[in-house]
Amino acid sequence: MESTFTEAIFNIRVYYEDTDAGGVVFYANYLKFLERARTEWLRELGVQQSALVADEARMFVVHSLDMSYRKPARLDDLITIRSRVTRVGRASIHFDQRAERDGELLAHGNIQICCVDAVHLRPAALPAVVRAKLESLQE
Repeated sequence: MESTFTEAIFNIRVYYEDTDAGGVVFYANYLKFLERARTEWLRELGVQQSALVADEARMFVVHSLDMSYRKPARLDDLITIRSRVTRVGRASIHFDQRAERDGELLAHGNIQICCVDAVHLRPAALPAVVRAKLESLQE
């Protein structure tokens, strides 16, 4: 089953540490920006990842991703990360994420997050509370 969910917006400023020798954001740092956006969105929903590990022995790991880079971001730019959930599976969440500057697309990623058992690191069902919160956003 594929569903469309409400979009979340997260802003991040580019710091010197995010740039490479050419003065542009190092490509791998976009993955960090996207991770922060996903984590903060879950936090806003009341999902604390540390509590999931402690209380339910569940954690999230990146299963796969597809990234494309369009334009560079530079020092002091304010980047907006737009995130939406495109699919919720039994043990996975699929995200569509875009990094933009003033509405201009800089990078785009499709990321699949897998829920795993924190002890054995094998796929495990999403906790009911997480599923319920994500489903509450359904359009």
